[in-house]
Amino acid sequence: MDACTLGDLLDVVGGTSVHLHTAPAGLTAPVTQVLLYDAHAPLPPAPGALLLAVGVRAAAAGPLARAAAEAGMTGLVVRGPDGPTAEAQTYGVALLSVAEDIAWHQAHLLLASAIGARPVPSTGGHGDLFALADAIAAATGGATAVEDPRRRILAYSTVPGQPVDEDRRQGILGLQVPADVENTEQYRELFAAAGPLRLPALRDGVLPRLAVAVRAGGETLGSVWVVDDGTLAADAEETLAQGASTAALLLLRARAAQELARHQSSDLLRRVLDGTADAAASAVRLGAEGPVRVAAFVLDAAGLPDAGQTGLRLLDVVRLQCEARYGRQACVLLDGVVYALLPAPGVRHKRLAQDIVARAGQALRVPVRAGLGEVVAGLGEVAGSRADADLVLRVLGPSLPVATVDEVRPRVTLLRLAEVLREKRELTAGSWRRVLSYDAEHGTDHARTLVCWFDAGCDVAEAARLLAVHPNTCRYRLKQVRRHLGIDLDDPDERLVLWLQLRVLAGLGPGPADA
Repeated sequence: MDACTLGDLLDVVGGTSVHLHTAPAGLTAPVTQVLLYDAHAPLPPAPGALLLAVGVRAAAAGPLARAAAEAGMTGLVVRGPDGPTAEAQTYGVALLSVAEDIAWHQAHLLLASAIGARPVPSTGGHGDLFALADAIAAATGGATAVEDPRRRILAYSTVPGQPVDEDRRQGILGLQVPADVENTEQYRELFAAAGPLRLPALRDGVLPRLAVAVRAGGETLGSVWVVDDGTLAADAEETLAQGASTAALLLLRARAAQELARHQSSDLLRRVLDGTADAAASAVRLGAEGPVRVAAFVLDAAGLPDAGQTGLRLLDVVRLQCEARYGRQACVLLDGVVYALLPAPGVRHKRLAQDIVARAGQALRVPVRAGLGEVVAGLGEVAGSRADADLVLRVLGPSLPVATVDEVRPRVTLLRLAEVLREKRELTAGSWRRVLSYDAEHGTDHARTLVCWFDAGCDVAEAARLLAVHPNTCRYRLKQVRRHLGIDLDDPDERLVLWLQLRVLAGLGPGPADA
């Protein structure tokens, strides 16, 4: 893959995301990849690489600038504005910075995607998390497991002959640590500790543990657990601390790779929704060959102060629920609306949307609405399904937070019809304006009377029931319309156009004015 230049990189992510402090070799210096600094491993030769100073304060990164130069790297990336500019100039490497509130995995994803490269393989010599678990187990003498912050087991050792207990067996079988009060307290202590922590057995038949939290900067990425039967190596704690550092690199890289894939999938879905992507190629890349449907989710709260951040959290909820149901799933946030591409046929699409609305509303403490477009034959027709879903969102409310387009077809049709009518002056002209003006001037209710009469098939008794008035009152109002407004209510075309304009343009429905 051809490398981009430092200037190319800054054209994509420069400004608010990444700030350039110095570039002694100029903006034409090549940028080939993004590496994460590991304090426990020597820097590999990496011509053109950018080195992220994970775990190193910006003001103390001077020696890292020299090490990056010796490794042939193009630049050093620190977090915060007070980086070693003078040292970077002396050693001839570019110095860049990201904001202090940006997590390292986010910075890695941002830069890796900008240069068109996926996160590079680990240079720590372990290869992946399972190999790392085996290496830690061999060095410490205890069976090892690597977990994420939600206590899901990501990898475990398979070194023969090491003692294990029932908790480990059950955890590996379900890839999830069993939940109980004692476990929760141990995790709380572990994530509060600065280094490896020895934890006692929780009950009879369970062995103690030696564990350490895995962190990158101030972010907790997971934990590493070693079964302690009393025969661990003397330097087990030091080994575990070093293993946690390598685990952080592997977890950051894995997360960056996953998020980069999601970023690319979201970008492709954005073009599919707009109708600008190649349908056949997109179907293969998104894994969406065959019938599909667009579901749209939006926050039902006007003027929300942190709407942008809450929208991102809604995206996370939608993506998590869709991936739990369908596996790899394409979701994207566009203009405050979260769109998900659902494989069809799927009779449970509405049920999934209802579950997401309930979960998101509870998690975000904001009501959420969901609209489902029509099922279409393939990605080439997705723009139409998206338009359906957008229209459904516009007719939903507190009493109907979730619906498919077929369930609200009359409302959606009237909504679109109103938009079409308002675009043409000749379609908005007519006697309906005279009716509304007369009502406003004289305090009458002729417009709603006409709508109810039309809806009742010109049956005065039924119209009176809809209006909650006496039939004679209804007859009198219709007579007044004929006499004072000169409207020919015997003309079926006049009735049709007048009903349509009052219902669609004036927004009047059947029933009394206070209904």
